[in-house]
Amino acid sequence: MTVKERKTVSVFGESDCAGVAIDAQLIEVCSNLEIGVEMPDDETGLSLVRELQRTRARVHQIWPRPDIVPSSYDAIFCELSADLPKRLPWSSGHPRSALVLVARPAQHCDIKLIENCAAHSIIHVPLAPGAAIMALVAARNQFRYECRLRRRVDKLDENLRTMRSVERAKSILMLERGMTEEEAYNFLRKQAMDRRASIGALATAIVDSQELLG
Repeated sequence: MTVKERKTVSVFGESDCAGVAIDAQLIEVCSNLEIGVEMPDDETGLSLVRELQRTRARVHQIWPRPDIVPSSYDAIFCELSADLPKRLPWSSGHPRSALVLVARPAQHCDIKLIENCAAHSIIHVPLAPGAAIMALVAARNQFRYECRLRRRVDKLDENLRTMRSVERAKSILMLERGMTEEEAYNFLRKQAMDRRASIGALATAIVDSQELLG
């Protein structure tokens, strides 16, 4: 499917008759953002684009709806639809963009659908003044928070794998060389320093060689 992507240029100042005033710090932050708006060229879609333009971000309207939601944006606004979870290019819990759902008037509130989208924020149209901008801020903050949590979890997983490898390497040295636990650990640490490698990498190499020979 060919997707028509229209890049729009912000023409609004820090405040205008279309909505509330925008904080200068918010404009400074948002001016570096690439925002996708997967909405049709109707009044709803265009009003959303105009509202987001007020942040001076680079706003791109994406239509027709692509088979896969683009993941190259810092934030993307998508109309809530039954097929949206299947079109997201990331697995649950590992988003590549801040996702904001756009719900139409009188649209059935499908809690399961919303959960499957794992969105960072949601807005309803017609838009209240400032609603899209507040949703953008909330979504970006939630997205960054999730990214920090994932980095911490990844670091904890890495530390846990290292600890397991070190314990297994010590057991191998104690069994094959008759070392005490302290001697085995000191041996690993000295070898790691001599080889300018991490103790985890050395322990993994010992474990791997043992499994290969064993």
